[in-house]
Amino acid sequence: MQHGPAVRRRKLGAELRALRSSAGLTSGEAARLVGWHQSKVSRIETGTSGVKPADVRLLLDAYGVTDSQLREVLMALAGAEDSGGRHHWWHAYRGVLPPTYRDFISLESQAGAMRTLETTVVPGLLQTPEYARAVTSAAVEGLPEDRLDTLVEVRLARQDVLRADPPLELSAVLDEAVLRREVGGPGVMARQLERLVEAARLPQVRLQVLPFAAGAHIGVTGPFVIFSFSSTSDLDVVVLDHLTSSLYLERKEDLQAYTEAFNALQIHALSPEDSLDFIAGTAAGA
Repeated sequence: MQHGPAVRRRKLGAELRALRSSAGLTSGEAARLVGWHQSKVSRIETGTSGVKPADVRLLLDAYGVTDSQLREVLMALAGAEDSGGRHHWWHAYRGVLPPTYRDFISLESQAGAMRTLETTVVPGLLQTPEYARAVTSAAVEGLPEDRLDTLVEVRLARQDVLRADPPLELSAVLDEAVLRREVGGPGVMARQLERLVEAARLPQVRLQVLPFAAGAHIGVTGPFVIFSFSSTSDLDVVVLDHLTSSLYLERKEDLQAYTEAFNALQIHALSPEDSLDFIAGTAAGA
């Protein structure tokens, strides 16, 4: 288990090493092609040092990588802007957001798909402003109003990934407790449930409810997120949130275990259509 920045460096390095190998080059030969010392290539490939987007571009050119989607993902992992010119807006909040949260946002902005199990609260990408404020205020007691405003602002800005081109594909399994827990009062919760109904109708969003009647399930150990990248599964990562930090799991065994767990949860949950009815019924007081 690693913190996010280390995971990104390791994944980027592993992918660059695989591309170099596919190009039939040794690390020394690659270094000579780009005018570096061999040790720099080795440090990049092992993830022991960071790498600038310009350096990644040099290596990809040297390896003859022309797949534009793969290039964009690897460049983004190194900190480059995406093809639409969107900068890493969360950098502006460096003094407010902890590194683990900034790194989560970075992965979220670069991923092609996100699968999440939520057992307590509505996923951040689907929260209304009032709900986000109530959740943030409860999670971090004693926040000054201006800092609370900023954190809610960040939460809402994250939701732009669902409106991007192409948008992030979100698959979420929500425990029934998420719908029943009255966050922020009846009015706030009513608007939040309406928002979920609206979101469930979006083509890039798949919502399923896991009702109490399903009994104990594999997700009782807690919520998790799986980020997937469209160019290569080797960049996929599982994120587990804790009270004071986040853990990132990148081993294939972990990814397989959490993927199988999510698939099982989807099987036991209501279908997207029935989930939509269930959410609407909950909103109506059923």
